[in-house]
Amino acid sequence: MWPHGLLGESRMPKRGEVKELSVDIASSGKELTLAVGGTLTVTLESNVTTGHRWDENVNIGATTVMRQTNHKYQSPATPIPGAGGREVWKFKALKAGKSTISMVYKRPFEPNSPPARTFTLTVVVQ
Repeated sequence: MWPHGLLGESRMPKRGEVKELSVDIASSGKELTLAVGGTLTVTLESNVTTGHRWDENVNIGATTVMRQTNHKYQSPATPIPGAGGREVWKFKALKAGKSTISMVYKRPFEPNSPPARTFTLTVVVQ
């Protein structure tokens, strides 16, 4: 019998073992599992020069399960006029349960217009 990990055998994390997750727009609409005490990082492209931005009021379905701990805008690496950057949010998994996280990308000065993009994620905390 070969010791664990030899000959290409890999151990996938069990549900509830994942302590850190990083996601982007490609994860929108998905359900992910995170351990209690774990950290979720959401990074979304943003170009404030167009007037669009991700709404700072993130909608967290169950605030007793997930909590936002940080939000910042990262300028583009090369300062080119009109170039977009990224917005990065950090969330903490507080206790076992299920919560959604949703955001909209729109022009804040056009409150009645539909969002240009949306992001929704379901997080199962175990």
